[in-house]
Parts: sequence; C-alpha cells; structure tokens
Amino acid sequence: MRRVTAQVEILFRYRSIYASTLPKLQMTNRPACLIMTSMPARTSRTPSTKKPIALEVEIDPIEPVILEEDTVTFKRSHFYAAVSVLTFLFGILTGYVIWGTNLFPQLSSNSQTAVQPAATVEPQFIRYDIPTEGSYAFGPEDAPITIVEFSDFQCPFCKRWFDEVYEPLLDAYPGQIRFVYRHLPLTSIHPDALSAAEAAMCAGEQNAFWEYHDKLFSSAALGNAVYLRYAQDLNLNETSFESCLNNGKYQAQIQADSDFALNLGINSTPTFFINGLAVVGAQPIDVFKQVIDKELAGEFTE
Repeated sequence: MRRVTAQVEILFRYRSIYASTLPKLQMTNRPACLIMTSMPARTSRTPSTKKPIALEVEIDPIEPVILEEDTVTFKRSHFYAAVSVLTFLFGILTGYVIWGTNLFPQLSSNSQTAVQPAATVEPQFIRYDIPTEGSYAFGPEDAPITIVEFSDFQCPFCKRWFDEVYEPLLDAYPGQIRFVYRHLPLTSIHPDALSAAEAAMCAGEQNAFWEYHDKLFSSAALGNAVYLRYAQDLNLNETSFESCLNNGKYQAQIQADSDFALNLGINSTPTFFINGLAVVGAQPIDVFKQVIDKELAGEFTE
C-alpha cells in the first residue's frame, strides 16, 4: 500500500513540477489526453509477489507557447520601409516649415510671380506713309479718313470690291472719306492691266478719270476697241485720247506706282491703306467700317 501511495505521490509531484516550469500558459480549446505509466518500484532483496500497478491519468491538454518578452524584432525590409516613410514625412514637414512660414520670402514671391499669367499686350498697328501727290483722288482734302487703293483694272477681286463695297462705303461716310487711286497692274497674269491703266490716265487728261475708272471696272472685257468706245461714251476728244494711249505717255508714272507698292511689300490687289493702316484683299464692307469707326474714335494707337 505504501508503494502505491508513493507512486501516486511521485506522479503528482512530477505533474506539479512540469506545470511549474511553464508559467502563464495559454490553453487551447481543443481537448487532449496525455497517457503515462507509473514509476517503477524500488527493488528489494526480498522479492514481492505483488505486480506493479499501471496508472492511467488524464490531464488537460498543454501546448507550448512563446514566452512574452519586452523586446520587439523587425525584419530588415520592414526597417527600411519604416525609414522611408519617416523620411517622406520629414520632407513634407520641412517643406511646410520653409514655404508655409515664408522663411524665404524672396523665393516665395518669385514662385508666386512665375504662375501669374502674363499681362495682356495691346496689339500694335503699323501706319504706313503712303504719298498721294500726283494720284487721282476725290473727297474733301481735310477728310478725317483717307483711303488709298492699289488696284488692277483686270483683277477680278478688284472688280468684286468695286461692285460690292465701293459705293456703299462712300455712302456710309458722306464727306468723311478722301479716296485715292494708285496703279498696280499685275502684268504677269493680267495682260491688259497696263493698257487699261494708261487709258484711265489718258481719260484723266480730260477730267474723266473717275468716270472712266467706273466703266473699266464694269466691263467684261478690255482692249483698245473697248477703250475707244468708252471714250466716245464719255464724249472725250477721241483724237487726243487715242494719241495719249498710243504714245505710252503715262507708262512711267504707272510704273512708279507699281515700284513703290512692290518695295513696300504689296504683292496682291486690291490692297488698301486707311489712314496708313493696311487692309489687304477684297474685304467685305464690315471690315472697312470696323477700321474706320475705330479710327474715328481714336482707338488705334500711334
């Protein structure tokens, strides 16, 4: 009986010792059984007839756990990631301190100036000095608006402008426009342009330049026969007119107009100058009105 008691005591002592070496154990919810045999009895010189007792004991399941300690371990990659985040946050904080608190006002002001839109620049208008002496003109000499036209009697666009804009524009500004005509016959593409210009100048000798001008732009064809017929229609001295036309009396003056225009950079007809402001092409009347109205209002800078 003492041997059994001793074995049980040893068993429970072993259990208590094992449990004492695992303080603060966390148990799982899954049950488990631990099967153990009894400790062997001490042998004596006198053999005993009793057999050793096997003891089966069930105890609560125990799983080993990692002991909690006061130290924390990081992987190297985690350490580098943490350092990168801290560096980024430090950079943001530094930028806020520098730019947000205006420690460098000069740099800050420069940056603000850089993003401001550029000031609007008023368009500059070039006024050309266009002489009118020796050219045919009509309208008051002191008119506030002087329009100089460089034109070609055989140019279809010049004819279109004459048909659509010429008279309506003059009617829109009565007594305010002085109109001047200068020659620019494009002989390379208009073979009758030069002779038509000479015919108009010869008609001008008999004070009929503008009437002859209107007939030329109203004509569907040009040539000597047409020129003589228009002279008859206007009751001109046909002999004087024909002599002037055949002698080429005004070719040099017409050529001088053309040279001036080409040296100025004009390469197309019609081209107009409204108080020296260029308007190129057979523009509609609204374009001319816009320029004239602004000029009369003094809106164009010198």
